[in-house]
Amino acid sequence: MTPNDTIRIDDLPIRDELKGKSPYGAPQLDVPVQLNTNENPYPLPEPLVARIAERVAEAARGLNRYPDRDAVELRTELARYLTRTGKHPVAAENVWAANGSNEVLQQLLQTFGGPGRTAIGFEPSYSMHALIARGTGTGWISGPRDEDFTIDVAAARRAIAEHRPDVVFITSPNNPTGTAVEADTVLALYEAAQAARPSLVVVDEAYVEFSHRDSLLPLIEGRPNLVVSRTMSKAFGAAGLRLGYLAAHRAVVDAVQLVRLPYHLSAVTQATALAALEHTDTLLGYVEQLKAERDRLVAELRAIGYEVTESDANFVQFGRFDGARGSHEAWQKILDRGVLVRDNGVPGWLRVTAGTPEENDAFLDAVRELKKEQNA
Repeated sequence: MTPNDTIRIDDLPIRDELKGKSPYGAPQLDVPVQLNTNENPYPLPEPLVARIAERVAEAARGLNRYPDRDAVELRTELARYLTRTGKHPVAAENVWAANGSNEVLQQLLQTFGGPGRTAIGFEPSYSMHALIARGTGTGWISGPRDEDFTIDVAAARRAIAEHRPDVVFITSPNNPTGTAVEADTVLALYEAAQAARPSLVVVDEAYVEFSHRDSLLPLIEGRPNLVVSRTMSKAFGAAGLRLGYLAAHRAVVDAVQLVRLPYHLSAVTQATALAALEHTDTLLGYVEQLKAERDRLVAELRAIGYEVTESDANFVQFGRFDGARGSHEAWQKILDRGVLVRDNGVPGWLRVTAGTPEENDAFLDAVRELKKEQNA
């Protein structure tokens, strides 16, 4: 057998568009304070843990059988949650669920993208959009953002008219910048996308529960090519569950089932998600605490002397440092003080997740020391 160290990925007969690329992922380092992956820092409450155990035990008794292929009960409860919190009535037939919002996005690109088709996103934004596009053979187009990281509507409309993409991604709140998108912007880009050619517009709302403003969910009414995607990883504190979902016209839900794998959501996943939805009020209470901590981070970072991007998410982008090299050096110095934040690839900026008050205090102490060092 050929020694492992003599063969590289690019030596294999992989697709050309995958050569030279790196897999997605943030550093996982053993440090006292980890604020780099936008996780909810609060463990699930014990009553919910107990309820998960009950539901999983019930599901385990039937593991010799395949799970509900269509996840009807789960989609019904997700629809109720969206109706209650999104200020727009949603039926189970308008909801689809999968293993994390990334699988939801992958299924959308498998259905509406693919070889010979293109997708556009406005960068910097969630890097998995481009990675999933590449993985599905969909061409990727990087659209423009303004200096303040908002979407320049006129420039975005021109890009859509020029490239005529099949899928348009709009991330609100945006990762990694935290900026939210106005409803008027979404409507303008939706109209532009339909004028260029009938295109799917995906509004990625992974962090919307942390926003100062309402969900864009009501915009799906009367717009069959508009999709809103969500996740239970952030607001529900269930990153380890891997449960994402979308809301859209029933035809979109029917379409993604053409590419879904058989029985893609396990019975255990469905049972756990249903238990979490029973405890929505408690979990959203943690969200309110994190929103307050997020706002505290914004205020204190500015008081220390950093620039901060307005944030509607559970994280804050701050800087400015001297380009990519300066931001990486700052990242390392913060890490040297026992706090891990994210060097997210935006030159001159870093991103910190809102943690517990104690974690945030440790982070703020670290950046105060860094600022003093820089000003010395």
